[in-house]
Amino acid sequence: MNDKNLNSSSVGGDGVKKIAIVTGGGSGLGLAIAQKFVENNITTIIAGRDVAKLAAAKEQLGALCFAIPCDVSDLKTIPLFVQNVLTQFGQIDILVNNAGINQKKNFTEVTDEEFQNVLTTNITSVFVMSREVVKHMLQKKSGCIINISSMAAQYGLPKVIAYSASKTAVDGMTRAMAVELSPNGIRVNAIAPGFIYSAMTEKALNSDPERKAKVFGRTPMGIMGQPEDVANAALYLAGDAAKYVTGVVLPVDGGNSIGF
Repeated sequence: MNDKNLNSSSVGGDGVKKIAIVTGGGSGLGLAIAQKFVENNITTIIAGRDVAKLAAAKEQLGALCFAIPCDVSDLKTIPLFVQNVLTQFGQIDILVNNAGINQKKNFTEVTDEEFQNVLTTNITSVFVMSREVVKHMLQKKSGCIINISSMAAQYGLPKVIAYSASKTAVDGMTRAMAVELSPNGIRVNAIAPGFIYSAMTEKALNSDPERKAKVFGRTPMGIMGQPEDVANAALYLAGDAAKYVTGVVLPVDGGNSIGF
């Protein structure tokens, strides 16, 4: 394919094809984002701790996708992972911090270790991964970081105290990073997905009619989103169309976060 046919997200101002990292890229939203990037000619490295899942995703996504295992909760391995990407690909233009875990448990039953485990995976690893990638982005005075937040940072949700704390921290860190890094050509934004369709989500809602009614009752559009909706938002934020957008937490939620 000729460069003139490439989507504006796929090449930089110098005509060089962009390189992206998507953590948690082997399934779910991470896979959808990686697929959207690949479809738009962005070379995409998917990272995760499930090697078999990564291999299957790489097989699905094709030649522009590369799978490199990385357990982001093992913080000490992140600098080497980033260095390996730079050694192999020479640059990192886009980082999507998507990997995360959740835990549903009554507030008083959450242990110190459980709380800390969620925070390590969902916020500390985002800091460490971003820090290591930014060291490279600062050298070339350009880059884009997209953090995946949640509606759990928009309003209170019961039984997910650690997850809510971590995603609220993601929003705050996104704004702080944007203010500090944007003068150096590095844009930082976040996406806050609402209720996005998956087989697991559908099963959970169908087994709890009261919760399902509440979900759709406060979602003005009255439907669940699709993984591609989040992927489209990521492609926009990563591309030249968003070159003047930074420090934004973009809800992709059918209006759920502002619903009554």
